[in-house]
Amino acid sequence: CLWRSDLEILFLFVLSPACKDLVAATRDRKLNTFIQVSVLHPAEHILTRYSSTEIVEGTKDPLFLTGVTFPPEYPIYEETKIKLTVYDVKDKSQDTVSRSFLGCTTFRVADLVKSKEQQLTLTLKTSDGGKTVGTIEVNLVKMGELEDGETDPITTDAQDQKCALVRECTATEGISGKDNLPSLSAVLKNPICKLYRFPTSDNKWMRIREQMAETTLSFHVPKELINLHIKEDMRRNQELKDLGELAPHWDNMRKSVIAHCDQMLSMYQDTLAELGKHTGSSFKSSCSKGEKTLEFIPINLHLQRMHVHSPQLKDSLYDVITVGAPAAHFQGFKNGGLRKLLSKFEAERRNTGYQCIYYSPENTAKAKEVLSNINHLQPLISSHADLLLNSASQHSPDSLKNSLKMLSEKTELFVHAFKDQLVRSALLALYTARPGSVLKKPAVPRNTTEEEGDLQHQGHPSQIKRQDSIPHHSEYDEEEWDRVWANVGKSLNCVIAMVDRLLEKDNVSSTKEGENDPSAADCKVFHTGGDWYEQLYPLVITLKDCMGEVVTRAKQSMAFVLLQELACGLPQCLMLTLRRDIVFSQALAGLVCGFIIKLHTGLHDQGFLQQLHTVGLLVQYEGLLSTYSEEAGMLEDMAVGISDLQKVMFKIIEAKSEDFLPIITGRREHYVIEVQLPAKMFELLPQEIKEGKLLRMYPVLFNVGINEQQTLAERFGDTTLQENINQENLELLKEYYKLFTEKMPPDCLPHFQEQNDLKGLLENLHQNIQAKKRKNVEIMWLAATICRKLNGVRFTCCKSAKDRTSMSVTLEQCSILRDEHQLHKDFFIRALDCMRSRQTQGALNESDDPETGCLTDNKPTSRHFYPVALLLVSSHLLVVWLILSLALLLAKYQ
Repeated sequence: CLWRSDLEILFLFVLSPACKDLVAATRDRKLNTFIQVSVLHPAEHILTRYSSTEIVEGTKDPLFLTGVTFPPEYPIYEETKIKLTVYDVKDKSQDTVSRSFLGCTTFRVADLVKSKEQQLTLTLKTSDGGKTVGTIEVNLVKMGELEDGETDPITTDAQDQKCALVRECTATEGISGKDNLPSLSAVLKNPICKLYRFPTSDNKWMRIREQMAETTLSFHVPKELINLHIKEDMRRNQELKDLGELAPHWDNMRKSVIAHCDQMLSMYQDTLAELGKHTGSSFKSSCSKGEKTLEFIPINLHLQRMHVHSPQLKDSLYDVITVGAPAAHFQGFKNGGLRKLLSKFEAERRNTGYQCIYYSPENTAKAKEVLSNINHLQPLISSHADLLLNSASQHSPDSLKNSLKMLSEKTELFVHAFKDQLVRSALLALYTARPGSVLKKPAVPRNTTEEEGDLQHQGHPSQIKRQDSIPHHSEYDEEEWDRVWANVGKSLNCVIAMVDRLLEKDNVSSTKEGENDPSAADCKVFHTGGDWYEQLYPLVITLKDCMGEVVTRAKQSMAFVLLQELACGLPQCLMLTLRRDIVFSQALAGLVCGFIIKLHTGLHDQGFLQQLHTVGLLVQYEGLLSTYSEEAGMLEDMAVGISDLQKVMFKIIEAKSEDFLPIITGRREHYVIEVQLPAKMFELLPQEIKEGKLLRMYPVLFNVGINEQQTLAERFGDTTLQENINQENLELLKEYYKLFTEKMPPDCLPHFQEQNDLKGLLENLHQNIQAKKRKNVEIMWLAATICRKLNGVRFTCCKSAKDRTSMSVTLEQCSILRDEHQLHKDFFIRALDCMRSRQTQGALNESDDPETGCLTDNKPTSRHFYPVALLLVSSHLLVVWLILSLALLLAKYQ
């Protein structure tokens, strides 16, 4: 064992106990026992109840499968004493567990570490120290070692049952790996660990290390997003103000829109300020889901990892991200969630355009994209133009060529961004909104292209009448925009032609200058002598002027489109935008966490890295929400939030500092997440990723309600929402699989792909979704299996990421142990009980008597280790509640 200078143990200790020859109070009683672990710190002289095992029923020689861990930050020294107390549980059917004291023993850490073979055999005695009631053996071994060697079979002989005190690397290393520690330490916090040992079908031991960690991304990602929202909304407000002079009707509309937008902007700023004050826990607990200041923060976002050490198989990691369903809890679900609200809003907006022009959601999104391209490309083009002039002043041919190449590429992108009918039609609409604009000819609807969309125009308020398109205006020159737009390309051609001439003349070995390039006919500059800078300068200025004129017109026209979107739906559109931002923020925080963890675990898997940049990453969400009452609204929110993740791209960059937190750029409809890696890890990536290739995400959601509310929904309500979501996402999953098979070689699938055919699994999933069977959890298992086989990221979500989530995660973990690691069939239920046992979580209440009386189960600690510490509700209470609910419903319908 390694020691620090202050004698603090460096390793993580795990206690896996077993008892022998326990004595019951009465001869014929079968014992149901668990061990309470307490720690006595030498400086404090206070006995602290720390943790406990699961309950083993019906034996005097209990073999405990659950370990008790001491993380590296826990202060254990040579003189620290550990007390093991054995209790007999008499009744655990209620919320309180009735128990009686059997015996206890105490040992010093130094005695164990310095003992021969690092092993102690301890005697259990009664509280007065007189009567012996059994024994416990304690071992210190490394994680992954079997207690009696890999070839020793399991025995039921109590003499071979031992208490293993296991030492490991630090808990953070256990999650991230030694080489990955710096970058993951910035993301994962407060890891806690549980150790189990389960028998295999061939009578060997396997060890399972179950870990859970919080993530700083719970707050980091929402704060970054809100900051981007503020900047985006400030730009939009300024663009509305820069529309110029408008007719009174449109000007009043603009003032109203800006006033509402300023109020919303202030709300975002206040929220960001409040989040900046947050200290303490790095996650939001379920009891805070209704707090307004925390509505952008995901609920109970954690990493849940199972690390399996099998005697004859390669060690394996299985990760699941657990999080509460992304939903706007503070706003509530009285009128449903985003899926319903957006559909209803769009239908109403399409049919109520009395004061504004209707643009389809596709055209509105296009307008936002054009504005984003303008804001991105204009400064880049200006910068490259300046670099071109700088190269000319230095008379550097190579530098001039490179600068021209970059300028040409960005300018071509700029010109292409406006090659859209929407810009043309919006310019006409804006023209008619100027003061004094009068339609001199009767409005004759023109056939609009599909690209132009469903554009409907209202005249002035006094002459309201719906039109199918923007009417033709006799004074408006529709070809003017084409000329302005084309001038950018012509100006660029002039610059290119001049650079070619300058380079050609500079090349003394070249032949006599050829005939004039016809592409430069509009340049009217043919003199190639003298200074390069002087000859390029006027052409570059012309290019900038032409570009500036295009930007001014395009910005105003697209801002006018956004004005219509906002004006047609005030204030509902802003409230829906807020709700969508809230839900997306929660969903994105989880996605970023899952991506970073998956990247770190797959850094040495070349097949996965190839899949990442060639196909993209599959992200599978398992939803456990019912389709009844408020949870139906949560599911509607969640479905939209997860679908919106398709707009997210990832980019991996080399970290330039010790700050490894991800960087978020972009706008609504398109975000780029830059994940930072240390130089050593960055070098492991394929060249395509190192060069900045954007990595696509493919999120899919499958939901199966499993609680008592889903029973009500199936009997008296409607499950169409769940059925539609599952069917839609099945098609998305099939599309990803098709893309995967087309672009990836077959040997890139995980090692256990040979056992099942993915095509068959997809067909089975399709059949189960079509069957519409009640509470069909087979859908969950099939979707999760397909995800793992496709190297995807797994999420499990319910309302608060507690009860249902922990039930699902623990069942999945035990099923994996059975199917992939040969868990002994007779121990499946016991393994499941161990992972779900509240007893494994922690200390008794300080008010409880340590030897007699009643043990009241505590709620999980501040780290909320829910998958290990399931908050069970008595089954008979659920039955009573369900009967009463059904009776009330029946009475209502009668």
